Amino acid sequence: MRKRAWSLPPLRRSTREPSAELLRVREVAATPRGEAPAGVAVGTTTVGGVECVVCAPASWQGTILYLHGGGYRMGAPAAWTAFTGAVALATGARVVAADYRLAPEHPFPAALHDAVAAYDALLDDPDAGAIVVGGDSAGGGLAAALVVACGTAGVERPSALFALSPWVDLTITAGTFTSRAETDQFFPEAAAHAAVDVYLQGHDPRDPLVSPVFADATGFPPTLLFAGGAETLLDDALALGTAVARGGASVELHAVTGMQHVWPMLFPDLPESLAAVDAIGRFVRAQVADGVSARIP
Repeated sequence: MRKRAWSLPPLRRSTREPSAELLRVREVAATPRGEAPAGVAVGTTTVGGVECVVCAPASWQGTILYLHGGGYRMGAPAAWTAFTGAVALATGARVVAADYRLAPEHPFPAALHDAVAAYDALLDDPDAGAIVVGGDSAGGGLAAALVVACGTAGVERPSALFALSPWVDLTITAGTFTSRAETDQFFPEAAAHAAVDVYLQGHDPRDPLVSPVFADATGFPPTLLFAGGAETLLDDALALGTAVARGGASVELHAVTGMQHVWPMLFPDLPESLAAVDAIGRFVRAQVADGVSARIP
């Protein structure tokens, strides 16, 4: 097992306690939304010391490390099983969804430490194959931050990155927080400020490990992004796509008119949601095949 020198900020002690309201909302956010589709096995395991929910087809190639959304303060992999199971079926890959630590009990960089620990362990897993990193909302931002951390440490980056409604700029200055304020039903500016407050607890929101749009995206892997035309994080996805393209990687971006935040997971039966999962399937299958070929001696 290779020892990698990750360059991460040290863990910090929290100065906050979760409110009773947050604990109630967190419990709801951890409730499973349906079940994985037929043909996908669901189990739990520990990867790099991080508890994970694994969705895997009977025969799979490659591994997706998936990071759930929830503003860094709520959510759990078990609640995402219907979606991650659909992704496993569409991609033919094993999906490993990490149960990373949440704020305010565990402020930045605890979530990043957990994402890195799981990824580091997958790099040492001879059965993992090509590794893709994915996520939604805050988890999409965390997935991009993991790629940034790889570059900072000189560690092999994942074969690909995909993100749904990624939150990648925690300065909350994107124009669509204003222009989409009347149409976004799930992530208003007030919720973003509340999440930043408990997650960062005074840390600089312009840190590239917090807001990957401020990172040098040179060396990013091929990237697939989704954003709803009605959501406040539309500008975040556009900014990340621009940064990755300027850094030299290929970017496929789906900005779908009228769609809400993380619509493929929240509204899985919509034609637009089915199309998104199909696009993830095509993208990951192509990148996993390329990643496997690249690793043949």
